[in-house]
Amino acid sequence: MKLQRKGTRHSHRGVIGVESAIVMIAFVIVAAALAFVVLNMGFATSQKAKTTIISSLNEASSSMMIAGKVIGSGDTSAGKLKMIAFPIKIATGGGTVNLEANTAAVKYLSNSVDYDNIYVGTLAGGEYKSLTSAIAAAKANTDVANGEAFTDIDQDPIAGDTPTKTRAFIYFTQESTSNDILEQGETAVLAIVYSATSPDERPSSLDTLRTEIIVPTGASLTIERQVPTITTTIVDLG
Repeated sequence: MKLQRKGTRHSHRGVIGVESAIVMIAFVIVAAALAFVVLNMGFATSQKAKTTIISSLNEASSSMMIAGKVIGSGDTSAGKLKMIAFPIKIATGGGTVNLEANTAAVKYLSNSVDYDNIYVGTLAGGEYKSLTSAIAAAKANTDVANGEAFTDIDQDPIAGDTPTKTRAFIYFTQESTSNDILEQGETAVLAIVYSATSPDERPSSLDTLRTEIIVPTGASLTIERQVPTITTTIVDLG
């Protein structure tokens, strides 16, 4: 008859149970650590994706918009536009825009010409309440913008002169700070003066005009208009 020491089998079972519990706890700790790492990586990836999306939206949307009617000055005898003015401002929710000549550009396209950049800068000297006063100030270097004279705007088409180059500049009609930055609450006008000498680049009736203001941040502002029949000196292009 075999004799068995009391409690031996139960003792082994107790040790095995404790070891299993320790192993299980270790697995739980490792799993929790891995889960934390995965969640942390997921949060970081989500944040990066959010930042990328916001940046992409800012780049895809223009900071500027048309702030009213586009007006032109017409030559009724020739049936052509002498110049055109686009009122602009910062769009709702848009950021400030640097309009310096070395950071911005104006691309111009019509039925007869195609220019990559006709922009000469912003007109200094404060606010201008009329297109006539702005053109008079820009003519023949009577004002200075960005440290350089407006050498390319040599004639005043409103006064009946004939400019030799097609050029664009921007002047402010309402500004809070006297600089080249267009901010919320400010309004400006992009003016384009057309060459009337050979070749005559003034748009005629039914010509399609496409102007693109290219700025350092955000999408460019594209403006397209068709020239109506020119029967008055002041032409409404809508």
